Amino acid sequence: MLGRALILILLLIPAQVLQAVTFRAPVDAVHWQIEASPFMCRLIQPIPAFGDAVFEQEAGEPVQFNLLPAQTQQLSGRVRLVAEAAPWSPGAAPRRIADIEAQQGRVQVRGDSAIHMLAALHQGMMPTFSADRWYGTRESVTVGIMAVNFQTAYQDYMDCLTQLLPVNYRQIARTAVLFPTAEHQLSDATRARLDLVAQYVLTDDSVQQIFVDGHTDNDGRRLLLRDLSMRRAEEVTRYLVSRGVDESMIVTRFHGDRYPVVENDTPENRQRNRRVTIRLERD
Repeated sequence: MLGRALILILLLIPAQVLQAVTFRAPVDAVHWQIEASPFMCRLIQPIPAFGDAVFEQEAGEPVQFNLLPAQTQQLSGRVRLVAEAAPWSPGAAPRRIADIEAQQGRVQVRGDSAIHMLAALHQGMMPTFSADRWYGTRESVTVGIMAVNFQTAYQDYMDCLTQLLPVNYRQIARTAVLFPTAEHQLSDATRARLDLVAQYVLTDDSVQQIFVDGHTDNDGRRLLLRDLSMRRAEEVTRYLVSRGVDESMIVTRFHGDRYPVVENDTPENRQRNRRVTIRLERD
């Protein structure tokens, strides 16, 4: 109701009276919050009466920024992002960073643009978002992120980044490792991938079970192929256990050539079918 009443009031004000609504923390009230874990690092600046400005980096992913208004109706349409001089040091020309479309009132900045935001804060500048409509009215709105105390907060954020896992659950929950024809020994590349699986499992207590499934192409007698898929799966299980994974978590199965992922009609396809899959299941 409050949001609707505000819109009605704004619509009754003559256009020439309307001025941009500005949100940013007062200089003496700026603070940064750090949320740290092996899975995610977040650097957060609360913006009074608006919401949160959040830099975040998930394990295995690049940094991104999210502008999160407490009420999603505050922002809509095209949003301009520039780096502006801080209020206490005017004179530097604003520097355009990006134009972004607000999605359900939220603004997400990825890739180089997010890095440019961090660089601007390092330089004492203020990344500022501007939109032409506030709560859908003709009123424009700007939201500024203050650089006060940024250096100390960013060092804590960087310390968190050094503790991040190299992969996240989405990247590791479904893994396949391949084998040469008629072989079951693990290659160096396979061991490196299994090291990532083990590292993740040993860190994430929500992983309750690991399914290890051995497969072959169809080149050979059915019974021999089944035995080969068993040796491949058991070799993977042994390696995971050697890296500290609890053997009771692992279900080891083998299928021979029964479940190809592609037809065995080319050398490349046969290679894809000579595999062991590792599937993690959370509680």
